Amino acid sequence: MIPFSCSLASPSTFISKFISDHPQLSMLEKGCTSMKDIQNIHAHLLKTGLARHPLAVSPVLAFYATAPAGDINYAYLVFTQIHSPNLFSWNTIIRGFSQSSTPQLALSLFIEMLIFSSVQPHRLTYPSVFKAYAQLGLAHYGAQLHGRVIKLGLQFDSFIRNTIIYMYANCGFLSEMWKVFYERMDFDVVAWNSMVMGLAKCGQIDESRKLFDEMPHRNTVSWNSMISGYVRNGRLREALDLFCQMQRERIKPSEFTMVSLLNASARLGALKQGEWIHECIRKNDFKQNVIVTASIIDMYCKCGSIRKAFQVFEMAPVRGLSCWNTMILGLAMNGCENEALQLFSRLECSNLRPDDVTFVGVLTACNYSGLVDKAKEYLSSMTNTYKINPSIKHYSCMVDTLGRAGLLEEAEELIRNMPVNPDAIIWSSLLSACRKHGNVELAKQAAKHIVDLDGNESCGYVLLSNVYAASYQFEEAMDQRLSMKEKQIEKEPGCSLIEVNGKIHEFVAGGRLHPQAQEVYSLLNGLG
Repeated sequence: MIPFSCSLASPSTFISKFISDHPQLSMLEKGCTSMKDIQNIHAHLLKTGLARHPLAVSPVLAFYATAPAGDINYAYLVFTQIHSPNLFSWNTIIRGFSQSSTPQLALSLFIEMLIFSSVQPHRLTYPSVFKAYAQLGLAHYGAQLHGRVIKLGLQFDSFIRNTIIYMYANCGFLSEMWKVFYERMDFDVVAWNSMVMGLAKCGQIDESRKLFDEMPHRNTVSWNSMISGYVRNGRLREALDLFCQMQRERIKPSEFTMVSLLNASARLGALKQGEWIHECIRKNDFKQNVIVTASIIDMYCKCGSIRKAFQVFEMAPVRGLSCWNTMILGLAMNGCENEALQLFSRLECSNLRPDDVTFVGVLTACNYSGLVDKAKEYLSSMTNTYKINPSIKHYSCMVDTLGRAGLLEEAEELIRNMPVNPDAIIWSSLLSACRKHGNVELAKQAAKHIVDLDGNESCGYVLLSNVYAASYQFEEAMDQRLSMKEKQIEKEPGCSLIEVNGKIHEFVAGGRLHPQAQEVYSLLNGLG
């Protein structure tokens, strides 16, 4: 679909003549960048009756449906008022919903177009529909549309083919993805990028890198896909190494590259590298959008530099809800629980409305500061004031808060009465609290639930063994460990990452593989 600009700088001759015949539409040629501008134009069209004419209202529809400042729901209202929508109108509204949080509506509109409209889908209609299937993870249904495309002889259209590959890649249908990819071997960088992304998303990161290295030509998206793939798969050092290679080849990174690198630095706890990436963003005048700002805040929070995180938050030119959420959770996780709750109060006084993610941070702050009654108030306000249904994450925070305070029976009652199914994590929270407060009987019940939910999870056995040991029931503690051994369940060893002189060092519990392990153990023995 032709990208929409509210300023019709290069309209077709027909549309130009249409506008010249209707002086009311001259505003469209002056350009507009905000909802206020387009609403003024739309009001003019409504007054003159042109809002029902497809040619007149198409630019307005496109702005509402696809522009960053648009409103897809309002776009649909505009679409429903068009008398006999043309192909551009159908394509625009389907495309808008395919990029929205409700891509299923793009599929509904496509079906409506097939059955009820005199206008039939065009080659530019199908990519948006395949993207909707990809967003929803419904490649098995998208495969039926793929069959239709083949019957129509459109399977080698580059736009359609690339979105089919993207759909299969995004949904993990790797054999179908490879088949479409190999049907036509002429190089298409978009198709190769989708393959690199899809393989990485499905955990085949080495295959992804092999394909990346074989690319005859790579663009910025190729590098972004490979770097983000490494980050997604926990190969954080390789992500940073690949960025260094990107710099050596003088490929200019984008904001997406920097976000992936900030995430890698955050997960590694690599403050020096994170600071260097932040400086790189400043020096190269990257667009400081909400996603970049939130990633910088998150990196500083996870690296323990809460003061710098707050400076970035306060100085941000635009603070989206994600920035507030990241900062609230970061404060809560870094021992600044009161500041987190104060920031939440500021958010409530702003023009933004808290969401479910906000309340995870708020309840975490209450949990770490032992504010049981306050946590109950916030959980209540979620449903009563903000009409947000608490998820398992919110209930887990609440159970942990009650457990830390020794209110074990109340925590168990909450688990049994909450409207969502409990998972192993929430029972583990209760089990940990039972260990702390020495409640063996309740610990046994919680451990049984964990094992019932996931028989291969070591947490239930290990925590219950610790509960028995703390209560001097050593035989029962040993039985739990032996049961793990018999069922070949292994506890994943703990590990720590530290940054020394800009270099990341990883230490695994009981590990001896670090090149300086002998010196480390020698020093520890000396301290003992």
